[in-house]
Amino acid sequence: MRVASFVFFLISLLCLSCSPDLQKIRGNVFGTTYGIQYFDELPNVRLERAVDSTYRVINESLSTYLPNSVISQINHNQDVVVDDLFVKVFEASNVVFRETNGRFDPTIGALVNIWDFGPEGATRQVDSTQIIELMSHVGFNRLQLNEYILLKPHESVFIDFNAIAKGFAVDQIAELLSSFGYADYLVEIGGEIRTSGMNRSKNSTWKIGVDKPNFEGNQSVIAAIELDNTSMATSGVYRHFKVNEQGERYAHIIDSKTGFPTRTDILSVSVIAKECMFADAYATAIQSMNSAEAKAFLSVHPELKVMLIVGQSDGSMDLQYFNGFPKN
Repeated sequence: MRVASFVFFLISLLCLSCSPDLQKIRGNVFGTTYGIQYFDELPNVRLERAVDSTYRVINESLSTYLPNSVISQINHNQDVVVDDLFVKVFEASNVVFRETNGRFDPTIGALVNIWDFGPEGATRQVDSTQIIELMSHVGFNRLQLNEYILLKPHESVFIDFNAIAKGFAVDQIAELLSSFGYADYLVEIGGEIRTSGMNRSKNSTWKIGVDKPNFEGNQSVIAAIELDNTSMATSGVYRHFKVNEQGERYAHIIDSKTGFPTRTDILSVSVIAKECMFADAYATAIQSMNSAEAKAFLSVHPELKVMLIVGQSDGSMDLQYFNGFPKN
């Protein structure tokens, strides 16, 4: 009996010693940071090169900050044939645009620019006349994609896919990891996350922290969520904001119905969906709603698991869960 126990113990040790180590790839991309975790005996140089290549190709298609990207050429009214990446993001954006009744609208780009959240720089003083003029050209449903050629209804239309591009990039990297044969991994870009399999170093599903909203920049976790082969994206008015000359704070989420920065009691939205690009886009759309509107929207979209962090009049925060979003 003692011999059998010893043999079992020895086999266990050998199995543990052969188990792959947790490898990490980290860096900067899309104006933010990224992190990839996967299990292998040694860092995979081919994978790292493929990750860099994937980011480069996505940037060359979708970055409004690169003057020669596909989307920049479109925004500056140059003749260009779009690529497959652009088509995928365009079609996904069209789905979310329709499902949110236009709350998610990438043609809001010109408004993003004049409020100083885009690549074109701020207008010194924004007035209602400018807003009305630019809003007259907003409407994703007015774009036409025919045989890889995008037709805009007006040359002033500025398309901005930044509210879906990070999530899309997460999906692309996840597919890349799967193509290399990895089954257990986590991909994160600027807080948008997709997981597969399990965290073998802890013998559990991947656990993700959700930040507590804080306008001062301090970080603390308000909730820890287990993600089981799925994606999560978080949008918050506290994450990216500016202060005007009057000392008033305004968020980077532009209301596609008014053209002004959104005003809402929702401080943060976390959305769980199978694909990260949809989680990313829906999180942005819901963040532009108030909590009552979000509740009504989620009642007819049970496929979206959502956690809202809602600010209260006394300064406290209320965590609201919808459609099976996992609680702590």
